[in-house]
Amino acid sequence: MKILVVDDNFVNRKVLVKFLEHLGEVDVAVNGREAMEAIKLGHVEQNPYELILLDIMMPEMDGQETLQAIRQYEKEHEIYTSDGVKIIMVTALSDSKNIMHAFRYGCENYITKPVDRSKLLEAVRNLGFEMPS
Repeated sequence: MKILVVDDNFVNRKVLVKFLEHLGEVDVAVNGREAMEAIKLGHVEQNPYELILLDIMMPEMDGQETLQAIRQYEKEHEIYTSDGVKIIMVTALSDSKNIMHAFRYGCENYITKPVDRSKLLEAVRNLGFEMPS
């Protein structure tokens, strides 16, 4: 599995990578702009990300903007929902406005920080990804 962790906080990125590294290749981005560069490169190289963990509160391009940009990019490249990247929002924001906004624009799951490893892996499993034993 190819995974992208997008978070501006070094410690959060490190923890998420540690939780996910046994599932496959895990890359990191520090903001939405950098994430979009990585996503586009993955498509050009015909090696797209299958899973993205996306923080909301980031500089330059926040997670909500990034989520919309990813889904717009997929639409422009005729990547349909079932074939698109699966996105889990991983954020400290637990208000209904942010949660509803994220689901409206196409995230598959929403987890609030601090992230519990078992809860995260269950969310990944529920998206249909096979988990190593």
